[in-house]
Amino acid sequence: MAEGRLAGRVAVITGGGDGIGAGIARRFAAEGAKVVVAEINAEKGAEVAEEIGGLFIPVDVTQRDQVEGMVATTVAELGSLDILVNNAWGGAGIGRVELKTDEQLQRGFAMGYYGPFWAMRAAYPHMKAAGWGRIVNMVSLNGVNAHMGTLEYNSAKEALRTLSRTAAREWAPSGVTVNVIAPGARSAAFERIAAARPEIAAAADNANPMGRMGDPLEDIAPAALFLASEDSRYVTGNTLFVDGGGHINGVAWTPDLDAPS
Repeated sequence: MAEGRLAGRVAVITGGGDGIGAGIARRFAAEGAKVVVAEINAEKGAEVAEEIGGLFIPVDVTQRDQVEGMVATTVAELGSLDILVNNAWGGAGIGRVELKTDEQLQRGFAMGYYGPFWAMRAAYPHMKAAGWGRIVNMVSLNGVNAHMGTLEYNSAKEALRTLSRTAAREWAPSGVTVNVIAPGARSAAFERIAAARPEIAAAADNANPMGRMGDPLEDIAPAALFLASEDSRYVTGNTLFVDGGGHINGVAWTPDLDAPS
């Protein structure tokens, strides 16, 4: 039998094929969990799932039927769903508030708010029946600190933080905890922005009290492991800043929003 802090648990990680999601998937598998890599990019998702001996489920989290199907397939294939990590985000360019379109905001909320909501709603009955569940939602310092240029991301992530706190309050009697992580990390979305605007990535590193953005596997995944394990049994409704101290005084950098994104 697999040993580790998550031995015997079934964990679903959306956006598990890259960045923070992949880091969490690898750490959870190393701790004995049966991991579902839920990912829109079939090549990346299947690669990570094969590497860790997990199950790959293709899913676009902006589509309710696919999210609900992800939960149903997990339970059918693996027998339960104990841990849900809502991490998926598709990325977007940066731009001023007045230039954002309805479509950008709608897609941001579909991915960053409704996708996690649909997954939580579908997963909860299984967790409630088991009397045990862990939900970890990835939010962002962008929303907490109101970073410039990423309105749809900031707004959706802060809405998700409120959803998480409300669910934590309502679901606490069922043995289901809901917490959020606000990471400061070289996520897949961060790497995309860095490739297009390296000066923004450099500014983020320089603004961090530790002088660097975090590593998904070594810095972020251990915090997710804590929130997904029995060790966090008395922790719910919390925001855990895993950011090298970036939240302490905010981020003192101002990107040039007139430059091409």
